[in-house]
Amino acid sequence: MTLPSEAVDVLVWGGGTGGVAAAIQAARGGASTLLLTPGNWLGGMVSAAGVCCPDGSELTPWQTGLWGAFLRALEQAEPEGLDQNWVSCFGYRPATAEAILQGWVSELANLQWWPSCRLLAVRRQGARITAVQLEHKGETQWLDCKVVIDGSDRGDLLPLAEAPFRLGWEAQEQWGEPSAPSLQRLQTEAFFKQQPVQSPTWVVMGQLQSEVLTPAAVSPALASPFERASEAFGLERTINYGRLPGGLVMLNWPLHGNDWHQGLERAFSADPAEQNGLAAEMQSYSLQFARALEQASGGWLQLGHAFPAEAGSPAPWLAAMPYWREGRRMLGRSQVLEQHLLPLGMAESQGPLPLNASGELESIAVGNYANDHHYPGPDWPLAPKSIRWGGRWSGTPFCIPYDALLSAEIDNLLAADKAFSSSHMANGATRLQPLILNIGQAAGAAAALAVQRGIPPAELAPLAVQQCLLHDHRAPAAVVPLWDTPWHASDWLARQLQLLANPDLLQANGQIERPFQRPLSPSQGRPEPRESLWNGRVLPDGQGGYTFVCDSDFSSDNAKRQWPLITLEPGLNRWLQNLDKPTQAKLIGCANPWGPWLRASRLAAD
Repeated sequence: MTLPSEAVDVLVWGGGTGGVAAAIQAARGGASTLLLTPGNWLGGMVSAAGVCCPDGSELTPWQTGLWGAFLRALEQAEPEGLDQNWVSCFGYRPATAEAILQGWVSELANLQWWPSCRLLAVRRQGARITAVQLEHKGETQWLDCKVVIDGSDRGDLLPLAEAPFRLGWEAQEQWGEPSAPSLQRLQTEAFFKQQPVQSPTWVVMGQLQSEVLTPAAVSPALASPFERASEAFGLERTINYGRLPGGLVMLNWPLHGNDWHQGLERAFSADPAEQNGLAAEMQSYSLQFARALEQASGGWLQLGHAFPAEAGSPAPWLAAMPYWREGRRMLGRSQVLEQHLLPLGMAESQGPLPLNASGELESIAVGNYANDHHYPGPDWPLAPKSIRWGGRWSGTPFCIPYDALLSAEIDNLLAADKAFSSSHMANGATRLQPLILNIGQAAGAAAALAVQRGIPPAELAPLAVQQCLLHDHRAPAAVVPLWDTPWHASDWLARQLQLLANPDLLQANGQIERPFQRPLSPSQGRPEPRESLWNGRVLPDGQGGYTFVCDSDFSSDNAKRQWPLITLEPGLNRWLQNLDKPTQAKLIGCANPWGPWLRASRLAAD
């Protein structure tokens, strides 16, 4: 359908990952929806910004909602497989992700997407936004709307709507966050003024010219800024950090790499010249980094073509937009703090389940990324929130409450990307692609429900949004963190609903207390493309790590006999945890020589 230019049910501003998720879910919920983006691609960090090795929510219990649907669509679209690097279990080409998202958008007759827009103004009447003004195709127009969603990386709509927001650091004295700096440090140290937000990166794409780097190819004089990264990780491992299908390489290197730290206040300036100057500096720096790697590798890595001209990219190897890790953070009706992210048992933890005064669960999305902040200099010391799981380190889960998506002052404004209500310290764990996809989904679901019921989103009960997400027929999304229940389990929905009704049943290990607990069999894993049979021995190291040694007479696709062993499946993880000696096993899995690891999904049935 063609939407009237003067009216729409749900208006979504911004080219962020959460923005497209919100628009898709709102339209799937029946609302007439208009998605406005400043660029010609709509996927934000998962495509246009080139951050194509998603972090967090890698375990199958967290592969739900639009994030899970996106992963499975990628599996079908990338025949080489997604397990291509060592920073993530998933890697894909930017154009592949963008094609999937644009395909989902085009399927919906009640969703229109207008690219290349410029946001100009917002009209408010008291606690409600009534219209948004924009420039599109050389024309300026006002659009009336019932619900507005900010789906941008930097919270672009908030200052125009005069919606209260935070930008920058908060002192430890404000909320007692264990990793926050003191008020005295904030007031006296220049670092905090020079670094108001986490450092962004302008991703540049490389292209490998062969599969193997020979020592003779390495330049004896490594060019800065690569030198210190090479000392710590080695050339080949540094490059394979972000390897993608087709030999593309995502160059998004945090340690003495192409993170940008200078003049970040310009990212929030109303002066286009200041923003353009910042963009030019970031692009130039990333290209210098790529050229240094090209020189150091003797041409093994060269600039790669990943972004077509119509995406608005300044060059085919430069992402169409920067990777913004942080922007304005809306002042919401509740605030996600570092304490909400920490595992039970820590002194500062407030637990992973957000409850209201009546003891009702308010969660609408589950994340698990380990807190990670990007600044110049040494790593910022953070309260630990990681655990050994399935032979690797994974973050402990946490939940986002519905009220964190709602503006404290504007009843019909929702945040769907990194601008939802969180502290600066919490943003280091809540900003990643998987969680943002599902936060966007929740915002879109809430918007459609509000339109359907004729009320603003602020009047919706969290339970209505939770039920909508859990029962979604295309991409059901978890609202509670059950470690022992993968998305493909037959009782996934029943167990989510059980914990939603009885939050006290959740144990510290992420399982429902007995007698409701039902252990999964290690043979219960999901089949996936490119998997094969592996015959050999599993060697536990007694500290949560495992090695798989192939039988000498066993023929596999890869000649390597010994592999670090990992799994993302709860059933196989439980089996591995119970091993106390070398054990013969037949595993089904996929090998990643760049990890390197053998990622197994299950034991082979006898």
